[in-house]
Amino acid sequence: MAEISAKVVKELRDKTGAGMMDCKKALKENDGDMQKAVEWLRQKGIASAAKKEGRVAAEGLVDSYIHTGGRVGVLVEVNCETDFVARRDEFKTLVRDIAMQVAACPNVEYVKTDDIPGADLEKEKAIEMGREDLAGKPENIREKIVMGRIEKRKKELALMDQPFIKDQNITVEELVKQAVAKLGENIQVRRFQRFVLGEGIEKEESNFAEEVAAQAGLK
Repeated sequence: MAEISAKVVKELRDKTGAGMMDCKKALKENDGDMQKAVEWLRQKGIASAAKKEGRVAAEGLVDSYIHTGGRVGVLVEVNCETDFVARRDEFKTLVRDIAMQVAACPNVEYVKTDDIPGADLEKEKAIEMGREDLAGKPENIREKIVMGRIEKRKKELALMDQPFIKDQNITVEELVKQAVAKLGENIQVRRFQRFVLGEGIEKEESNFAEEVAAQAGLK
């Protein structure tokens, strides 16, 4: 095949954030196919992340995102291994993107599916097993259907399984692993908290007719 041009290498680097030499190698390994090269780099990123997962990540950032209008706010803590990486713009952008992701996903309650309490899953299973659309089905079929629904529900609740809002082709987990490959450190989303204006407050609903009558001095 023809020599890989610097322009194509740069394009792949802009798409993935990987180093120039890695991009050139990815293109050569995949005969210049851009999409296959992107997938190849993602796989390498995942492998790189797996090697670093056991390393202590106690540095990082706590950042916030306030949605337009000030009705939704998010605090998120993302950890890395060194203060040097925590100060890098790429890491700061990652943390901000994750905070925005939490704000955009009101159903998300946990970082990973493993964080979901077993008692909650058992409760969800009991609800699903009792649904009318499963009535009359054999026990083994019901169990299989319910487990499929539970797995789907788990992914709906977990931040890392969400499609990334800026690139629906990858999940938040893949986004983090790409950052691990780029920055060379273990990176972990530790926790987050979402604040919704007025959430949990019981708003008093007054009868409009009674309110008008009261203002008019009739009551």
